[in-house]
Amino acid sequence: MTRPILPAAELRHLEQEAMQAGISERELMERAGKALATASLRMFGPRDTLILCGKGNNGGDGYVAARHLAEAGASVRIAALGEPGTEAAKTARADWTGEVEALGEDTAEADLVIDCLFGTGLSRPIDEEVATPARRLLTAARRTVACDLPSGVEADSGEVLTDLGSFDLTLALGALKPAHRLAPAIHHCGRVASAGIGLGAQGDWHEIAAPALPALDPDGHKFDRGMVHCLSGAMPGAIALSAHAAARAGAGYVRVSTSRMIDGLPSSIVQTEDATALDDERIGCLLVGPGMGDIPPLLTVALTKTHPLVLDADALRHVGEPERLNGHDAILTPHEGEFVELFGDLEGSKADRALQAAAASQCIIVYKGADTLVAAPDGRLGFAPPAPASLATAGAGDVLAGIIAACRARGLDRFEAACAGVWIHGRAAEACKAPFIADDLVAAIAVVM
Repeated sequence: MTRPILPAAELRHLEQEAMQAGISERELMERAGKALATASLRMFGPRDTLILCGKGNNGGDGYVAARHLAEAGASVRIAALGEPGTEAAKTARADWTGEVEALGEDTAEADLVIDCLFGTGLSRPIDEEVATPARRLLTAARRTVACDLPSGVEADSGEVLTDLGSFDLTLALGALKPAHRLAPAIHHCGRVASAGIGLGAQGDWHEIAAPALPALDPDGHKFDRGMVHCLSGAMPGAIALSAHAAARAGAGYVRVSTSRMIDGLPSSIVQTEDATALDDERIGCLLVGPGMGDIPPLLTVALTKTHPLVLDADALRHVGEPERLNGHDAILTPHEGEFVELFGDLEGSKADRALQAAAASQCIIVYKGADTLVAAPDGRLGFAPPAPASLATAGAGDVLAGIIAACRARGLDRFEAACAGVWIHGRAAEACKAPFIADDLVAAIAVVM
């Protein structure tokens, strides 16, 4: 099931709508604080707990969580920045019957520390007189939990304005925010759980989840499962990885156009020198770019066909103006360098840039990295769940291109095919023992499928 991702302003708008519908701010805070306590208990059990509370509603969530944790048998202390500044937080503070100390150099350490200092409204670095003791306490704790977002993180861009360390668990309230899935913040959140708290969040942005792949027709044949046709270039090893990945990802027929036979490909993958093979109407997706090298005619030929396209690697360097792709049914898979070379140095967060690129090219953009995004011209945006750092290995992108091509050939629309490929790719990496090479990643696709 996909989880919605909303910018901070949209979450605040939903909160205002909820209050207009009769749900008080204090009730929303009660739901959030109870959810925070429940998540902490489920993950770590009742422990010696210290909650760091700010002056805003994030701190109010902490006071509520403290009450519920204490009722569950945990030993709870609160260290605060000062008196609450909102009416809901003041009420939550009044309902907490335990002591509240000032956060400072003398604050004693605890086994579990819950960060409720700053929430989605943070737009500047945290003062060091606050950051220093908070960092000390979080570093010393055996387990750490962040309420909504780690303090110091900007909600929409994923920028870390102040580094307080990495958390074991972050509980997203209302919906995930972009920062939960954008670098560098993604590396600070740990496991991200979510609590809806009754806001009914939904929209065009979501976390990419396990795909619903087309069921196999018991009366079908190999071409019903989709044909992927790959164009080989100067470095045939790369396209071999893509073709092999496409076959493992469920394409019923995989074929490679090549001027010389490629060693090491499974016998089931057809290699051909027939130039007319590209006119085959059964082709469900045409893949060009991996290992293409400096051979622009390969891209030109691909763009003269009407088949759905996946353009990767060297093909992206030869596109020229993104508008050249308007009207083509294409999925582009650039990493950061390829993205900038094709689309220029766009402004905004990675999410903003991905959507601008999709609009300019009228293509699906798989903006690769530690925080891969899938952007559509109509404004849909998929955020990849975390994948192992060991995925940064030569040939991994070629494997991803092959998986996406197989999903497209199997009948998924191009946005869903790109999202499916990204999810399968990440889970295949999880199935591999690190360190691994791209060939291992191809073999792991079968485990995921």
